[in-house]
Amino acid sequence: PLLRRMPSAQAIEDYLAFGYVPDDASMVEGVPKLPAGHYLLVRRGRPVPRPICWWDVDFSSPVRASAKSLEEEMVERLRAAVRSRMVADVPLGAFLSGGVDSSAVVAFMAEASREAVETCAIGFDEADHDETRYAAQVAALFATHHRSRTVASEDTGLIDTLADAFDEPFADASALATYRVSELAREKVKVSLSGDGADEAFAGYRRYRMFIAEERARALLPGPLGRAAGALGNVYPKLDWAPRAFRAKTSLQALGQGGGTAYALGVGVTPPALRRSIFTAPLHGHDAEQRYVTAMREAPARDSLSRAQYADLKIWLPGDILTKVDRTSMAVSLEAREPLLDHRLVEFAAKLPPRLRLRGGAGKWLLKRALASRLPQEILHRRKMGFVTPVSAWFRGPLAAEAAAVARSAALAETGWFDAEAIARLAEAHSSGRADHGRLLWQLLMLDKSLRRVFGLGVSSRQPARASVSQRKRASGGRG
Repeated sequence: PLLRRMPSAQAIEDYLAFGYVPDDASMVEGVPKLPAGHYLLVRRGRPVPRPICWWDVDFSSPVRASAKSLEEEMVERLRAAVRSRMVADVPLGAFLSGGVDSSAVVAFMAEASREAVETCAIGFDEADHDETRYAAQVAALFATHHRSRTVASEDTGLIDTLADAFDEPFADASALATYRVSELAREKVKVSLSGDGADEAFAGYRRYRMFIAEERARALLPGPLGRAAGALGNVYPKLDWAPRAFRAKTSLQALGQGGGTAYALGVGVTPPALRRSIFTAPLHGHDAEQRYVTAMREAPARDSLSRAQYADLKIWLPGDILTKVDRTSMAVSLEAREPLLDHRLVEFAAKLPPRLRLRGGAGKWLLKRALASRLPQEILHRRKMGFVTPVSAWFRGPLAAEAAAVARSAALAETGWFDAEAIARLAEAHSSGRADHGRLLWQLLMLDKSLRRVFGLGVSSRQPARASVSQRKRASGGRG
């Protein structure tokens, strides 16, 4: 009863920057979250102390060993991590996307199991986003009992279900597919193993390759030339519709920035200029990207790749990936386990020399080499897809009315922090195809639903209009 439940302006800025509210922030003003890998010891009558870190990952001391010996150790650590998470007295299965990581988990499960492994996959009704054919290929290879289901535009009816599943606004739209695959798994099993974590631990994301290339370019460009490249990027048109070779705006801008800032912008969802365009004055001033800059600067690492991975393990992984899997699986009473995040395996990955994680433009180099005798080359080296939900197309189709309604959101208006006319212009530009604002519209839609559920904003038109959140904060002397 002593807590005044009010939304945090800085958390909203963080959320719009990254698509989730990162540790240690929370959506409730003045209420922090306990970060992953930390504990808090509270004693009666004493001030609340700072959280204490009980586990961290250290990239600073690469091992000196042959690739062959490390490959062999990798296999043993993978085998042990999977087997230890197969201990259960209830039915157990696995999520299978047909990518390297989930396929590796299924390979070691099949090796350890006397019965066919229960696997399930989710696809999309748009071919560019569907990878169920790869999942079926791996399922056939290991003779699993495999089932799949398709996510279609009609599944946007799950939006309210997703909003209820998360304690805070959460805008990774792949949560919809994760919910559906969890629902499918729960029909047969109570525990499901997943392949999350390997991209962060073994450098699988394409953004790592881009970042290292930019870091090398920055090192070759004297300060004035780097700033000139950044200035060119600022005026270069944002050609979302053009072939990739002509979409140079982001790379040019990155060359004019520090490495930490450039990486933070690359991993983010909505860039600062676009965020500022929809805010009213009270929300200006908080630099959400600084969280990544600080993590990379303070990382126990000697090289740029390791610093980027460290920041992702500390911020992106717990804030986005693990939150998504945990909330959606538990919403259907399914326990999800993450063998590729076994702490011994992650510590081993952090000790690998950078050249064994990223080599010749290929991420997860040693991991793929270790799996070469178990998985087909097509699976090991295919283009990474993931659960890429086609929200941009949906906002021009079944969610078109929702896109227009976001600009009229009573919950967003009641905060006093959003420019309704600016949001309406963005929605119209997206609807007409002049721009792609699908991710931002999804963020605003999920934020609207969270503000209604958590804070009761905009829930009743019958009650007299309340003062905006920013007005109430100013009246009480709080920050806005």
